[in-house]
Amino acid sequence: MKKIIFILFAFLSITSQAQDKKWTLQECVNYALDNNISVKQSELDLQNAELNKKDAFGNFLPSLNGSGSHSWNIGLNQNITTGLLENQTTQFSSLGLNSSVDIYKGLRNFNELRRSNLEILAGQYQLDNIKDNMSLNIANAFLQILFNKEQLKVLQAQQEITQQELQRTNDLVEAGSLPRGDLLEIQATIATQEQQVVVAENAILLSKISLAQLLLLEDYETFDIVDNEYQIPPTTILNESPKTIIAKAKEARYDIKIAENNSEIAAYNLKIAKGALQPTLSGFYSYSTRASYSDQVTGFSLDASNPSTTTQIGFVEGTGQSVFNTSPNLNPVLGGPDPIFDQFSANDGHNFGVQLSIPIFNGFAVKNNISRSKINLERTKYQLDQANLDLETNVYQAYNDAKGALKAYEAALKTEDARRQAFDYSQERYNVGMLNAFDFSQSKNRLENAQSEVVRTKFDYIFKLKVLEFYFGIPITDLN
Repeated sequence: MKKIIFILFAFLSITSQAQDKKWTLQECVNYALDNNISVKQSELDLQNAELNKKDAFGNFLPSLNGSGSHSWNIGLNQNITTGLLENQTTQFSSLGLNSSVDIYKGLRNFNELRRSNLEILAGQYQLDNIKDNMSLNIANAFLQILFNKEQLKVLQAQQEITQQELQRTNDLVEAGSLPRGDLLEIQATIATQEQQVVVAENAILLSKISLAQLLLLEDYETFDIVDNEYQIPPTTILNESPKTIIAKAKEARYDIKIAENNSEIAAYNLKIAKGALQPTLSGFYSYSTRASYSDQVTGFSLDASNPSTTTQIGFVEGTGQSVFNTSPNLNPVLGGPDPIFDQFSANDGHNFGVQLSIPIFNGFAVKNNISRSKINLERTKYQLDQANLDLETNVYQAYNDAKGALKAYEAALKTEDARRQAFDYSQERYNVGMLNAFDFSQSKNRLENAQSEVVRTKFDYIFKLKVLEFYFGIPITDLN
């Protein structure tokens, strides 16, 4: 019983810890990179590129293939071992070994190996690029949850203040100091705030589900992130010029590297296509041997010098003995077939040499393939130019967005400070009966909106700042 209680306690403890777990941004990114489907597919593409390199390396090695066959011939056939026409059931066995090696192939094997190395590098760049984009998406979803939580805190704080004002207004109305309309106005404000809180709670839930889906998690209800008070991270990135950030981005971002790599691969494809115009030289070697034997045989041989004599030779199946009858016009053939292994040894042969193949005309296939490779090379060059232009545009956009977000955040702070002072003044006037409940409620709403705008512009600035740092090569997970 004690063991059962201990096991149940341990299970409940583990379950509670699992439900209470809150994810950090780094944990979210690491989990996504380990489990995301796009990342796994890109890893498979990289493995395929490595197999292609093995294929390219294998083209340098000689080929070696063995062959063997066994057949039955029934009826009158020529025994290829003895040369006689025989009415028999003959079994024929053959063995062979073939090898070939490329000596010269227009440097296509070398170019295919170099291309395979570039394809591996391109696969790694593509994998890293997917990971970077995934990290950026995770950070955006993570910051969205933080924003929604901060927004809820603002609404709850204002709701608490309004509840206090409701109690005070109710006392003043009962004392006859304030009209009942002021109490109704405060009650209407509380109802509106309760609705806003519900909307904010739903926004938090939806943003959690969105991040959990990016992580491929199924437990949406218990998923949550760490409730740290994230502040704007200290940075000097805005002190850098856009040109400096662009130069750094070209070194750090994989979009440019992928485009450059694809252009180099296209150049090698062109070299491989041109290699088909050159002659190819290969060496070959083959070894073969054969043997035949029969279960029962009758053989005849004509003797021209003695037309009156015929000899019929027969082999008794399963005994190894031979019999013969003499008849006119035929000579006897004595003895039986050689043992199998002796025949293999006696009938073997070797064949080796070199083969030269010179392309002359192949229906324009090689020429057209060269033209296609040239077109593809030009296309990759344009794609590289476009990637550079896109990078410059994105960096300038991110730079201006970050600066604009900073100005918006600073303006929101000033607005919040002014609205707070105005609210404090309105509250003082309302407390002494110099301001009605409607005007007081409007002043409070303006303060709430200002506080919400501070939260929104704060996280908007954090994200856009991280995007700009992302181009500069600073990890996206550094929020503190």
